[in-house]
Amino acid sequence: MKRIVYHYPGCGTCRKALKWLDARGLAHTDIHIVATPPGRAALERWWRRSGMPLSRLFNTSGGSYRDGGFKDRLATMSEADQLDALAADGKLIKRPLLVLGEDGADGFLVGFKEPEWLALVGR
Repeated sequence: MKRIVYHYPGCGTCRKALKWLDARGLAHTDIHIVATPPGRAALERWWRRSGMPLSRLFNTSGGSYRDGGFKDRLATMSEADQLDALAADGKLIKRPLLVLGEDGADGFLVGFKEPEWLALVGR
């Protein structure tokens, strides 16, 4: 199964997730989320398939979130505006993102919670 992990090398949670995959012998493609953020169309597809609230894709502890005033703005932003903001700034996206299968057809996770990853990825 194809696995893509969007991550930020300086993020301890991202390093933990990559180490977790490696320890299980699960091949993955790593993409630097700031240098090469996922596009708007991909984010929208993954989010819609996931059924999670769009707000879960935001890195609420990051500087881009604070500096952009998203805590106050998010509730009044349209879905389109939220997706545009996420696609424009990889630091605004909660990480790591795990995309499974061709274009996320087999699953999509935001952040690293071992039970969630184990349920989706196995091993």
